[in-house]
Amino acid sequence: MSIRRLPEHLVNRIAAGEVVERPASALKELVENAIDAGATRIAVRLAGGGTDLVEVTDDGCGMQPSDMALALERHATSKLPDEAIEAVSTLGFRGEALPSIASVARMTLESRVPGAEGWSRVIDNGVLESEGPAAIPPGTRVRVEALFARVPARRKFLRSPRAEFAACMDVVRRLAMAWPDIGFSVEHDGRRSLSVSAGETLPDRVAGLTDRGLVENGVGVDFVREGIGLGGIAGLPTFNRGIADHQYLFVNGRPVKDRLLIGAIRGAYAEMMPRDRHAVVALFLDVPPDVVDVNVHPAKTEVRFRDPALVRGLIVSGLRRALDEAGHRSQRPTESALAAWTTETSPSPSGEGLGWGSPAELRLGETPPTPNPSPAGEGLPVDQRSYALNDRRSFVTPPPLARAEPAYTPPPETVAYPLGVARGQVGKTYIVAEAQDGLILVDQHAAHERLVLERMRTAMASGGVASQALLLPEVIELDESACDRLEARASELSEFGLDLDRFGPRAMLVRGVPAMLGQSDVTGLVTDLADELAAFDEALSLRERLDHVAATMACHGSVRAGRILSVAEMNALLREMEVTPHSGQCNHGRPTWVKLAHGDIERLFGRK
Repeated sequence: MSIRRLPEHLVNRIAAGEVVERPASALKELVENAIDAGATRIAVRLAGGGTDLVEVTDDGCGMQPSDMALALERHATSKLPDEAIEAVSTLGFRGEALPSIASVARMTLESRVPGAEGWSRVIDNGVLESEGPAAIPPGTRVRVEALFARVPARRKFLRSPRAEFAACMDVVRRLAMAWPDIGFSVEHDGRRSLSVSAGETLPDRVAGLTDRGLVENGVGVDFVREGIGLGGIAGLPTFNRGIADHQYLFVNGRPVKDRLLIGAIRGAYAEMMPRDRHAVVALFLDVPPDVVDVNVHPAKTEVRFRDPALVRGLIVSGLRRALDEAGHRSQRPTESALAAWTTETSPSPSGEGLGWGSPAELRLGETPPTPNPSPAGEGLPVDQRSYALNDRRSFVTPPPLARAEPAYTPPPETVAYPLGVARGQVGKTYIVAEAQDGLILVDQHAAHERLVLERMRTAMASGGVASQALLLPEVIELDESACDRLEARASELSEFGLDLDRFGPRAMLVRGVPAMLGQSDVTGLVTDLADELAAFDEALSLRERLDHVAATMACHGSVRAGRILSVAEMNALLREMEVTPHSGQCNHGRPTWVKLAHGDIERLFGRK
């Protein structure tokens, strides 16, 4: 077959296939044009998820009638003043969006320059249908109807109106985040779905479009390295989601979905979050135009960096510095978590339900007997025996199975410490502390696990972790492949204070363990390390592998749940948490402490 030139209408439809995949794609191009036109307000109207109608109205600079005709031709744009495409500073610049959309839908383009009359052009699937004066305020209005109506092969691949509307909302949400000085509104099938005002601060705009809880559970990011700036807001590790759809990334104001950036976020939150959870972030990269190529994808959703390692390191360092400054912060309890608290059913004045007998058996002024009475409380534990002897008149259930050790020195003032002072221990697992503004509950194992990890990281940065030799070396039997992995990493493990030698084909000899781990389970530690290396050895960098090793060791060397702590030990743990980075979450991403503010406690008791 001989080579021939394609007809113009077919060329436009091919271009439309690259630029306009679905209604959300057309909406993205139109909103970006409005932003580039200097709009301060952008109104979007949708019908049928965008398949029936996509309308974008802005108050930007507008177009002259001659410019409107030129804008509907392919590769015509006002956004490239010269041929330096690598220096482009606008969102759109290819000049394909309007003619591509007009080739697969019915488009009405209306525009007016301030001080002039408005003009309208109607194009039906690539054919000019009419043009003439239009009565509109200054700005531009683009109306796209019946998208892909004459291209059934494309239309049948569209999803349901609800799914297409969700994609459209995601487009507007991302662009609205990047431009907080512009007001946006979205109306779908006559119902207002989104409305944000112009002039909001970036944290307020991001939180309003994602989750209001991000303001209380997020940290600001502001980091610059080698001329590249990183800003935005990052959620605390305990404020996470089950999917990565709540990660918003922008390069020079352009929303992008880049695997390099997503991987950098994952690396920054490593060992602070479960592997099946994802951080909530909105990050804005300000990059010189000559170090990024935005012309990689027709829809401009992907970018290519000249130095990917620099950008990845910038994101990891910027996020970790911001999270370090968060200190011991953790996610505060949500309303649903508070609602999960239940109150005990109050016993009736007659004492029914407590084994005191029926009302007929009690006489006025008589003290009800204690449940299961015994002479002098015999047969009861000590704490309940004192209850039976000294508090017979109390109309309450026996005291909870908690433990509080008396302090022989006056307890410190709560005002001096963010995490308060220890008042007791519940279930040999949770420390109860009183702060000036509420009640603190601390998971002692999770908290100490994080503290040990941070100590190991500090020791590694200053030359290595001290090793404590075992009096009798311990032999750990493993399969041969696991021994091979451990032997290959023996030099790295020795930096953490773990002294390993090969002891035959299926065993490892442990001569020393990290001194800071104390009496740890050596067998469990070595077994878990072998599993970690099997799962992540090849996929992770050396730094990330070392973090996994440190986290595994810290888990085995931390205070276990079920251990009774003295008041001094509890307070020492609280004080160290207050000065240790990332102590608000354990190595697996679970919160180490929660706070019930005075207002939360009052709501639990119906006082507020």
